[in-house]
Amino acid sequence: MKEDLQVGFVGNPNCGKTTLFNAYTGANLKVANWPGVTVEKKEGALKYHDLRFRLVDLPGIYSLTSYTMEEKLTREYILNSNVDVIVNIVDASSLERNLYLTLQLIELGIPVVVALNMMDIVEERGMEIDLHRLQEMLGVPVVPVSARKRTGLDILMHTVAHHRGKGINSNLECHHGSMKQGEGRRYARHKKYPVVYSDGIEDKINIISDMLRAKYGKLEHIRWYAIKHLEMDAEVQAKYPIDLSKVLKRSYEEDIINQKYDFIEAIIEEVLVNKSSKAAATDKVDRILTNRYLGLPIFLGIMAVIFFLTFQIGDMIKGVFEGGLEAFSDVVLNLLNAMHAGKFITSLVVDGIIAGVGGILTFLPNIFILFLALAFLEDSGYMARVAYVMEGIMGKVGLSGRAFIPMLLGFGCTVPAIMASRSLENIEDRRRTILVTPFMSCSARLPIYVLFSQMFFGENAMLAAFSMYLIGILVAIIVAFIINKSSEKEGYTNLLIELPEYKAPNMQTILIYVWEKVKDYLSKAGTTIFAASVVVWFVLNFGPNGMVKDMSQSFGAMIGKAIAPLLAPAGLGMWQVVVALISGIAAKEVVVSSFSVLFHVNNINTAAGMASLTETLAGAGFGALNAYSLMVFCLLYIPCAATIGVIRREMRSTKWTVFTILFQLAVAWVVSVLIFQIGSFFLAGGAA
Repeated sequence: MKEDLQVGFVGNPNCGKTTLFNAYTGANLKVANWPGVTVEKKEGALKYHDLRFRLVDLPGIYSLTSYTMEEKLTREYILNSNVDVIVNIVDASSLERNLYLTLQLIELGIPVVVALNMMDIVEERGMEIDLHRLQEMLGVPVVPVSARKRTGLDILMHTVAHHRGKGINSNLECHHGSMKQGEGRRYARHKKYPVVYSDGIEDKINIISDMLRAKYGKLEHIRWYAIKHLEMDAEVQAKYPIDLSKVLKRSYEEDIINQKYDFIEAIIEEVLVNKSSKAAATDKVDRILTNRYLGLPIFLGIMAVIFFLTFQIGDMIKGVFEGGLEAFSDVVLNLLNAMHAGKFITSLVVDGIIAGVGGILTFLPNIFILFLALAFLEDSGYMARVAYVMEGIMGKVGLSGRAFIPMLLGFGCTVPAIMASRSLENIEDRRRTILVTPFMSCSARLPIYVLFSQMFFGENAMLAAFSMYLIGILVAIIVAFIINKSSEKEGYTNLLIELPEYKAPNMQTILIYVWEKVKDYLSKAGTTIFAASVVVWFVLNFGPNGMVKDMSQSFGAMIGKAIAPLLAPAGLGMWQVVVALISGIAAKEVVVSSFSVLFHVNNINTAAGMASLTETLAGAGFGALNAYSLMVFCLLYIPCAATIGVIRREMRSTKWTVFTILFQLAVAWVVSVLIFQIGSFFLAGGAA
């Protein structure tokens, strides 16, 4: 008879939960060496002998105190989902910090199995952990595993299967030497619970537990609920109200936290051997990388190197793509001519679909190099340091230090970046962060930067593209500062972030990350960009009187000419540019494919294609300053349709979403106009 077992993976941020989950389920979930990666629960299936496991990867949390959205989601799942076993993934290299959550989970009374991960780092530091003693003191099974090396996985699932329905060891070994000489009541309690508080607190727990039983019957997790009442947890008090006026005069949360950490110190003293035998290399490196004065310049330098590699290596590889696309376009054109296909079909396929989608695919090598470099930075543990370095700046502009985490994610894709804002406790912080995060330059904008910087800036192309990332950060900081100064409630929340151990990036994790990004890019090319290219071709080849030979008579030209005067102060007064920008709302890459269709350039990323487009644009008075203004406008204006949808879902407000769109459009216009007008003034002065 086969059974189903529901298993929840719970642990601190960056303890290896998602890596372990991927190892069991084969799921290609994003994994990175910094907090805040998992923002929703993920489910997967596993068959082990006669059992079917339903595994749930939950957001990383530090405690079961319901402050952030991650803590609320994890807590609600544990309390309301009838989970059979909790697998508490613990970072063995940070045992003291991880055990606080472990003790809270054990107090729930649900079967807990501790998966002790990252033992290799412990060994590298010259330390050892007495696993047998740790298991005795916690009263639950402790299994050493390596999520990255996939060792200990079978033993862990075997332990989970056999621990179903079992609580803590009913005869815990006493661990405080002084306890044996103390009062018998506390010693007796230690035979039943790993964590025993002072007699005064324990007496109150018993009183509250009796009151809860009397009012709510056989309530599960009753000791945990009693402790939460002692801490005056608002959610628990609202869900299970009882009259505690004669029992509590104040919150005992601080007392409970301190006594938990006293117990954790006792555990560390007994189970961790050679704790100070070897200084962590991480501390030595951090003295430089997180230095107050060197940290930010080092980060900018690293990003500059990444862009150098993105351009230099990417451009060497993309020649193969360009040649293949050109050959494919010729084959299709000859095939259509041989089939005597009409001019309509031939133009749609060659000038619309192949030019639009193919032009985007030629940027794939640049995208690949960028994501490969970012994946190495994330998995090594460096990205968390960047958030730490930026804390002071973020605080001065009124943003929570945590806000820089979603902003960093925005360099990859704005959609998960917006979702990552859930880690912010304050709704006002979330709104501000969601408002400025789209200013971070996502990977979808990279093809625009690569194309126009190479066309107009020659040897300085890399610097022109890199400046977009700096401008995005600068605009976000300035906007946040202005909003903070105009707000009635100023201030910010200090950043509390784990700085994970530096480690050699795991190639499997790197490949999963890069493949997911490349797959998303290819998927977008085959769906959104394909559809947008077809739509753009139609609006440019049809007008009020049907199909047109001159695009200037098309629907697209009519729309573009109507809006162009508004963008003329930014140097973007060409109707073709307006049409390309409108199409970019579907996906930012479509701006490039639209230029292919608008100017009949079949292979826009080749030297010949760029030369042809540059000549055409120059003939219309569109030069390097116009190109830079266009890049800035694409950086700052309306986010893509997918991002707009996520903003609407996260904020649950159509009004706020519309405001965000209009606000970002206004910022893009103002900044682009300033750049173009100031640039024109200096160019005119130089010419004079």
